[in-house]
Amino acid sequence: MSKYNVRDIALDILLSIEKNQAFSNLLLNKNIEKYKLTGKDAGLLTEIVYGTIQRKMTLDYYLQPFLKNPKKMQEWVRVLLRLSVYQMVYLDRVPEHAVIYEAVEIAKKRGHKGIVSMVNGVLRNLQREGLASFDSITDPVEKLAIEASHPLWLVKRWTAQYGIEKARHICETNLMPPKQTLRVNTSRFTIDEAIARLAEEGIEVKKGSVAPEALEVQKGNAAHTKAFKEGMFTVQDESSMLVAYAVGATEGDRVLDSCAAPGGKTTHIAEKLYHTGSVVSLDIHDHKVKLITEQVERLQLSNVTAVAMDSRKVSERFEKESFDRILVDAPCSGFGVMRRKPDLKYTKTEQDIMQLARIQLQILQAVEPLLKQGGTLVYSTCTIDQEENKDVVDEFLKQHPDFEWDDTLVKRLPKSVSTKVENGQLQLFPDDFQTDGFYIACLRKKVQ
Repeated sequence: MSKYNVRDIALDILLSIEKNQAFSNLLLNKNIEKYKLTGKDAGLLTEIVYGTIQRKMTLDYYLQPFLKNPKKMQEWVRVLLRLSVYQMVYLDRVPEHAVIYEAVEIAKKRGHKGIVSMVNGVLRNLQREGLASFDSITDPVEKLAIEASHPLWLVKRWTAQYGIEKARHICETNLMPPKQTLRVNTSRFTIDEAIARLAEEGIEVKKGSVAPEALEVQKGNAAHTKAFKEGMFTVQDESSMLVAYAVGATEGDRVLDSCAAPGGKTTHIAEKLYHTGSVVSLDIHDHKVKLITEQVERLQLSNVTAVAMDSRKVSERFEKESFDRILVDAPCSGFGVMRRKPDLKYTKTEQDIMQLARIQLQILQAVEPLLKQGGTLVYSTCTIDQEENKDVVDEFLKQHPDFEWDDTLVKRLPKSVSTKVENGQLQLFPDDFQTDGFYIACLRKKVQ
């Protein structure tokens, strides 16, 4: 597979994301399989696709001075220029002349002589004259938005919520490639057994920095190993491993995971129960329930039941006060996982946040009657927006005086994050430990 083809494939993937709002990670994997790409080619394709999406606004800013009629430009030409400039600016190992040559060849194949000449001219002018400076942008929030390629409305929100410096750290971290971390299935294996087994299969790992059962992959793809198939570990970010600690299930507990797909937190809670108790896992979609079941079988867990249903209708199926602990890992904007899903930042809107906050509150209100008195209710999201996090929990507490903050949360979480816990909640940002951004709130139902 020549590198010329890799750029051609990258262009098709990026166009599909622009036109159909397709998910970058799914499209990328599908194309790597379709074209049987391996090693350097798969790496280059991944780099170009993710990098071009991550830095789209910055790339457009660099291109702007060299485009005569940007509004009249065909979408594929704009995307071709973007991915070419991305390589010229951010990829050291690809010579600029090679990038320009490849872009011209693709333009010849897809367009007429005028387009070929324009693509060649724009890229050569940019190479000759250099990149536009950000110093001409006087508003610091707008400057950060362009420099770190995040929509202005989002940077404004984060600046209002956390201040400009924290917003800068979040945005800059979102541009870095994510880590692959593994959660060892400690109900069946030790950490050392997993490390040794992965080494045999050519995967280099080191111990994680946040969760005790976490391993951080240094080299190789652990998801393609026999050890994975045999249920030795689950691929999961360290921040979301903290949820099972927050839930704090003890042997024999009955736990409800109300929004469970694809099953990472469900299986972690089940592992921590050491084949006792039970975890009931719900998801609204049948195909996602199948994903949970597949994980449960792979990990050889016997204490999980997966059910397809809308968690807002749980009272139709389950008795009041029939669970010791309930987890609401709510559907959210996903702003904590932008390193993995860079297209998110361009597709979500402020209206989405408001709508999600309503759904999140509805789920909490629907599940709370199922919790026993003295029981634990954990609310978590993979976002960093206060409207979906603390605001939702505050509103829930206002409406349900029979619940209170569980300030024992800090005792259950690993020491690594204890300084970040306030009362019964934890907000992790991507720049704190280089993990996903994540929110966890822990409430207790008062004994009447």
